[in-house]
Parts: sequence; C-alpha cells; structure tokens
Amino acid sequence: MHTFHIPVMGSGFTIDTALKVSQYGIDSVLSLVDDVLMERIRKVLCKKHDLPFIEINPKRIDCRAERITAYLNLMDDLSVRNFEKMVAEVTSSSESADRYFAMLPDASPVAQEYFRLRSGLNGEHESIAEWIRAHMVRGSIDVNIMTKLDRANYYNDEKLPAEYNDAHSALRGFAHSKLNSSVVLSAGLNPELFGYIAGFPDFFPDSKGNLKKRIVIKVSDYRSALIQGKFLAKKGLWVSEFRIESGLNCGGHAFPTNGLLLGPILAEFRDRREELQETLWTVFKEALLHAGLPVPQDMLPLRITAQGGVATAEEHRFLIQHYRLHSVGWGTPFLLVPEVTLCDSGTIDLLIKAKTEDVYISNKSPLMIPFYSLKGNTRDAEKERRIEEGLPGTACPRKYLALNQEFSEAGLCPASFEYQHYKIQRLEEMNLPAEEYRQQYDAITEKSCICAGLGTPALKALGMDTSVEGPGESVCPSPSIAWFNRTFSLKEMMDHIYGRTSLFDKEQRLNVFLSELHIYVSHLKKEAEETKYSCSRKHLRTLQSFCDNMKEGIRYYSDLFRKYHDELSTDEGAAMKSLTEAAARTDEICLQIRQICCTS
Repeated sequence: MHTFHIPVMGSGFTIDTALKVSQYGIDSVLSLVDDVLMERIRKVLCKKHDLPFIEINPKRIDCRAERITAYLNLMDDLSVRNFEKMVAEVTSSSESADRYFAMLPDASPVAQEYFRLRSGLNGEHESIAEWIRAHMVRGSIDVNIMTKLDRANYYNDEKLPAEYNDAHSALRGFAHSKLNSSVVLSAGLNPELFGYIAGFPDFFPDSKGNLKKRIVIKVSDYRSALIQGKFLAKKGLWVSEFRIESGLNCGGHAFPTNGLLLGPILAEFRDRREELQETLWTVFKEALLHAGLPVPQDMLPLRITAQGGVATAEEHRFLIQHYRLHSVGWGTPFLLVPEVTLCDSGTIDLLIKAKTEDVYISNKSPLMIPFYSLKGNTRDAEKERRIEEGLPGTACPRKYLALNQEFSEAGLCPASFEYQHYKIQRLEEMNLPAEEYRQQYDAITEKSCICAGLGTPALKALGMDTSVEGPGESVCPSPSIAWFNRTFSLKEMMDHIYGRTSLFDKEQRLNVFLSELHIYVSHLKKEAEETKYSCSRKHLRTLQSFCDNMKEGIRYYSDLFRKYHDELSTDEGAAMKSLTEAAARTDEICLQIRQICCTS
C-alpha cells in the first residue's frame, strides 16, 4: 500500500504505533527489549478498550516470553478491530474512501484505479464496495530484536538454559504470538539465536511458499547480507527482506561501516539482487529437502529496503526508483507526530527546538556502541547532577544491558551505580597522573541508562507512574530532526513524504547522501585522533581501507550528482563544492594517519 515504513524507535516511542497506523496499510516496528514496559502498557490498553487483564506473574520462569506474546496478541486483536472499523467506514462513505485512497502515493496503481472507478459512479458508491474491501490491506505489526541483547537469566539463583536468555525469550514470545508479520533482527549475527529460530514452524514455508512469520535482517553492506542470509538458509530459513541502514545517519545506536557510504552500498544491492536471491535460494532449497520439509515451487520474494536520514520527498522517490527499493524507512520525523508515536510534551518541545549542532554521536551507550543523543535530555541532566554530587551511576531497574561480567558473572550494566563504583575504585588504585585519571574517569561516568530512559517518554505520554524508572528521559533522533520544527498530523507527514507538500525549506538542507558523507568525515577525523595513542599495523590497514572506501564513495557521489541532480532536487554546483570539500578533508586526514603511524 505504501512505499514507506516506520522503523523501531527506542523501547517506547513506537510501542503502540501499529494501533495508530496499521489500518491505513502502514507497516511499523516495535521493540521487544522491554517486556516490563509492554506488560504495563497492556494493562492500560485493556482498561481503555474494556478488555480483561490478567497480570503475568514476574516470578514465572518464562514470564518474559509470556508477556511479549500477550502484548503482541493484544496488538493484533486491536489492530484488526481498528482495520475492520476503517473498512466499514470507507466502504460505506465516498468521502471516507476519498480520504483513505488519497493518502496513498500518487503513483499507486490502487489509488489510480480507485479514482478511475469513482469518477464513473454517479453517486453509486456501494457498487465498488467489494472492490474497496478487496484492496484495503492492514499494515504489518513487525517486531525488532537486537541480537546483542541476549543476557543470561537466573531463577532461584541458578543460571537458566540459553533459551531463557533475553533475545531468545523475545523471539519465543513473537513466535508463539498470533501475528502474521516479521521479526527484524539487528546488531549483527548471533549464531545461537539464529539457530534457535529453526525450532518454530511458523518460520518455514508451506508448499505454496506462504510464511506466517518472516525474517528481516538489518545490514550495513552486501557482504553482511550474504553471510547472514546463507547462515539462515542452511537451516531452511528464508530471509524475506534485507533492510539497509545508513551507518551514521540514523538515530539511536550508530553502526559505522569501514568507510562504505550508503549510495554505493545501495547500488551494489541493486546490481547484485538477483545474484543474492538465487544464491540464497539454492542453499535454502537444499536445506528444506534435506530436512524433508515442503519446498515451494516458485522462488520466494526478497525485498530490499533502506532507512536513515531521509527527510524529503525527492530523496524518498530517488531511493525507491534509482535503487529499486521496496520501501524507505522514516523514523525521526514521526517523533513529532503525536498521532503515531508515544512521546511526552517535554521531550516533544526539546525535539522541536533542536538545531543541527544539538544532535551528536556520544559514547554514552552501555553497549559501547556509538549512540545519538540530543543536548538537553533530562536523563543526561540527572546523570551530570549525580556526578557533581560524587555519586556517579544510576539505578538499574531493567538490567537489559547488564552484560559486562568484569565484576559479576551475572553481569552489570556499565551505567549502573554498582559497576561505576567498582570501576572508579580500581581506577583510584592505579595512581595515574591527574589528566589521565580525569580522562578515564569521564569515560566511565559518561555511560548513561538508556533502558529506562528510552521508555520513560512513553510512560509519561500515557500519564503513568515513573517512580521506578525515574523521571529522566532519553531521546536519540537522527540529525534530520533539526529540519522539523513543530508537531504534525499523520496526513501532513504522509503528504510531505509523497511530495504533496513540504514541511520545511529544502533548499537549506544538505542532501541525505552529503549529510552522511560529512558525518563520516568527522568520524574518520576522530579515528585519526585516536591513532596518536596507538597505531598498530593492523589498525593502520583498517584505517587505510576506511580512507580508500571514503574516496571511492566520493567519486561515486560526484558521478551521481552530475547525472541526477535534478531528480535529487540538488544544485549541482553546491553538491560538487560540498564533495570537493569532503574529498580535501578526507585526503588531509588520511595523510595525517599515515604520518602518525609511520613515526610511531
């Protein structure tokens, strides 16, 4: 129905988005990290819709999976209810039908056919009611699992088997749900978790090729897609979609590539899509035959989608058409659409006022992965106040990121009171010079609680108690938030995505490709600065590869903007100037790296 989807945003921002958009045929993704948050919101939704609520006892050995299943089943039930209500409204009213189909892309065959039929009705709307009913599609309620968040769990002080690990339990919760949708696996290959998927029948096709549960892999490049796709295919599991995410232009955790830029990555997927599909299909069929499972007669479809930093209709259209994508993800702008996401008024005000310089990549994530932050978020303000009071660290009510085993076999979160206390105590025993001590102290205390912080805005938006989590909120938008300076309706945002209106002055904004390029140049500069302290031959080779990939990417963009500046709605001269500046800075940084490494 649509050429965009709403990706996962934090643990709370998109936790109930499907209930607000699936009736319009829009796909969205919710996080399965926080089962406690899901259980609390399930209670609120049951009360709101006059449904019985039976709490799942947190002392049950499989409570995490059971909570996730219960929440997803409720989401499915309520979204079906919303969709049936929408179908009834659209099939009975020509005005409602006009509004519904007008929300689709102008080039949509379904929308064009509707208005063609509509023009010859002479008021007899009922005559096309069956056609309308047949062409309305409910949006998919997809779920996201970060594969790295697979913490072991304990019951009565005894470590449970791996199937009770956090990511395993989340997968089981989804697999046991009624949903006919996809699990989006992000943050890399987890062999044990990927193997666990094969234990659930819904992930295998029937003889006609139908899959009740589908697998989507978030990847940063073609090589990663091939490796992960073959790993799953060997187990008889088909990857229905590879979702390419800009390494440094998305909100949340950033996963920088080794200098590979989004444009060249998308071009490789476009040019090698059939090769990738056929390679995986061969391995997949052999695995099904070996296991004695039904083998579909026709090759299963393989979708290629992308997301990260897109903010204009021209960029959206170009990605779809030039790279033959099935869909483009729009995340950050929807934080300012209260109809779609859960975000409290204080966080919304902060997002509205955000300027480009207010969004930055930090080292605050306990996962030790670069993380986007917005200056002024209250969770960080709380953290700084505790540091000033000599009490760094925070309570750890969720423990989803309690993965560090340096001081405890059960794991501690690097943002917690306990971990930072142990770490600082060890630091003090080292008797380091003042400057080095301060540097290491700041690195320890920079870690911030994002488990609770990313869920608190949802709780506040619903008027719920936050005494356990604390009042502080975290928000992690992409740099594109700077161009959206008020709240919007869903229709306004959809009209912006499809080019029927514009919500900001596009002339003042760097194109998505150029924006990502300049972020990568800054990232390379940071990497170069770190070579001052250590530069092994292996590290030098990695940085040299980074430089080579950057230069190749700049050459690719130079050719792209010369040929397609009109389609990209970008001034060719301005684009070439930006690329020349990026090339000069890249050359300068690469030379600096070589000089440092040669003298060290």
